[in-house]
Amino acid sequence: MLHYFLKRLLSLALSLVAASVLIFLTLEVVPGDPAAYMLGINAQEDTLNALREQLGLNGTILQRYLSWAGGLLVGDFGTSYTYRTPVAELIGERLWVSLPLALYALLLSTLIAFPAGIWAASKRGTVVDSCVMGVTQLGVAIPNFWFAMLMVLVFAINLRWFSAGGFPGWEEGLFAGMKALTLPAIALALPQASILTRVMRSSLLDTLGEDYIRSARAKGLTRRQAMWRHALRNALIPVLTIMGLQFSFLLAGAIIIENVFYLPGLGRLVFQAISSRDLIVVESVVMLLVFAVILVNFAVDLAYAWVDPRLRRRR
Repeated sequence: MLHYFLKRLLSLALSLVAASVLIFLTLEVVPGDPAAYMLGINAQEDTLNALREQLGLNGTILQRYLSWAGGLLVGDFGTSYTYRTPVAELIGERLWVSLPLALYALLLSTLIAFPAGIWAASKRGTVVDSCVMGVTQLGVAIPNFWFAMLMVLVFAINLRWFSAGGFPGWEEGLFAGMKALTLPAIALALPQASILTRVMRSSLLDTLGEDYIRSARAKGLTRRQAMWRHALRNALIPVLTIMGLQFSFLLAGAIIIENVFYLPGLGRLVFQAISSRDLIVVESVVMLLVFAVILVNFAVDLAYAWVDPRLRRRR
């Protein structure tokens, strides 16, 4: 297991280096001058050069990359061109909204998908199975931003159970914070729960058709006993893959939902930074999100090895 862990850790490090180079070079070719954007079109050239020097924009691409990447290694993300505050502070403030939102949505989708997928698989070919598959098809088809606006209309405007948007801050208490994140989390969770339900059902049905399950049934186990004792654990490998991808999506891809509910998360920070040409913020936030995606995939790989020890011997 240690050898497997070290190999995956090396792969993670190489992926991070490649991602940092790609992100930096991609944003370097984006047209526009942050200094000119900040000072306006009538700014004098010497003033622009002074600001570029202050922001560290006059160095070569290699010098700027090494300065940025070296700062990332020690937790120094640089200073925002627009806010003139450390990027790490901006990310830290927004992360305490985006991360709980992603975890909340993932928890909701898992709590919905696991029972629904197992129930549909155990009732294969029945009305229950057809209903579950129909509902999940609808959940996949409905855009989450449309569903988010519908929930605002129903639960915030008509029923007044929740606020229409905004975030009070965790200093107002856990209940207030979680209440503000509930509608966004549901809007994010339901489409993901639909996908996860279908994957859970399909994986469980495939596992139930394996020879060892038939052997267990031949020894006297009922279908339910064979499913819970043998099939479920082996059916989790593709489900873990989807859960890892979903968490990455929920953390990095909630820009639209955060804008619908006016949540001060990472998604809105990136959107505002792109609008104001604050490239250092964009680079740092995107790199952080890439790190989160790679780290989640690393954790999923370790979970594979825990669920199925045969994978440790193959790699």
